[in-house]
Amino acid sequence: MSPVAVVVGPPGAGKTTVGEGLAAALGLPFRDTDADIVAGAGKPITEIFTDDGESAFRLIEERAVATALAEHAGVLALGGGSVLSPVTRALLAEHTVVFLNVGFAEGVRRTGLSAARPLLVGINPRARFRELLDERLPLYREVATVEVLTDALTPDEVVAELVASLPARPGGQAADGTGSAADPAGPTAGTTADQTADQTEERR
Repeated sequence: MSPVAVVVGPPGAGKTTVGEGLAAALGLPFRDTDADIVAGAGKPITEIFTDDGESAFRLIEERAVATALAEHAGVLALGGGSVLSPVTRALLAEHTVVFLNVGFAEGVRRTGLSAARPLLVGINPRARFRELLDERLPLYREVATVEVLTDALTPDEVVAELVASLPARPGGQAADGTGSAADPAGPTAGTTADQTADQTEERR
């Protein structure tokens, strides 16, 4: 059993919203590892960070991702920092991974630098957000099969692009039900490399 698509990306990229929409479009179940972690711990992620520390959370997250990758056959969304784990990145090499990218300004607008996001709590959450983007962007791209820059797109538009871009599903059909599929050899960008670089400079 393996997910049809695993969705990764920074805070504000729309992983849950797009993941749910993609699952609905494909007629598949949706699962979110952050929700799995909250259910297993019996408390919000912010409290896990406060009570146990980030290192403990990352270990819990690593285990939750491994379990979900082995169990789930639909669309799976991972937490923004899940790609920090070398173990998780190695596991993702065997899966179709969707990287939802978002520029710094748009990411700040979408998140509102919410206190509900434990890594954005502090004296200068904007600077911390920029650090997170710079640190994680190479890791997202390391694991990505498909990349979509979401800044100018609605969730429905992102879903439509993914349905058209995802590699073939078992049986030789693309995710959109046709007989063709995107080349899975490397990221299929929603923008050119130069455009993505320009967005990255805004920095998410």
